[in-house]
Amino acid sequence: MLQNNPHADAWRQTHLGQLLGHALRQFDQRVRALMVQDTAVPLALSNLAERDKVSAAHLHITRHLSPQGDRLTDLADRAGMSKQAMADLIDQCEAWGLVERRPDPLDRRAKRVCYTASGLQWYQGFARATAQAEAEFTAAVGEEVATVVRIALEMYGADAGRLA
Repeated sequence: MLQNNPHADAWRQTHLGQLLGHALRQFDQRVRALMVQDTAVPLALSNLAERDKVSAAHLHITRHLSPQGDRLTDLADRAGMSKQAMADLIDQCEAWGLVERRPDPLDRRAKRVCYTASGLQWYQGFARATAQAEAEFTAAVGEEVATVVRIALEMYGADAGRLA
């Protein structure tokens, strides 16, 4: 019986999904900390990150929004979010001056979400911080382990549709 064995549900803390989630949170936290320290990141955006106003969801937008901009529906699909949830995040990022909505040159009815000039500085800071966090990961676990982890995650992620 589960009630008699306090260790029977220990698997919940050590299963792969839990470990991946913890690693992602730690990685994102390090990326935010590095962006706070980056003097090339606009001060207002850096201050938001420093005060923990920038969440994993905001980093998620930065991971998925291309420098040339994207339609909200495409961005939501790529990020694995609902259109409404993405619209709410875009509204917040727009209020911060990170992004703006522009007419889509291919469809007059649609809008494209694009980085502002400050947003592009944020994006570049994100790229630098991500590279630094990856280098720190490699230094912590070693080059061979880091390579195996990357290959395994790429393979697993590529198979996601097949596994569903």
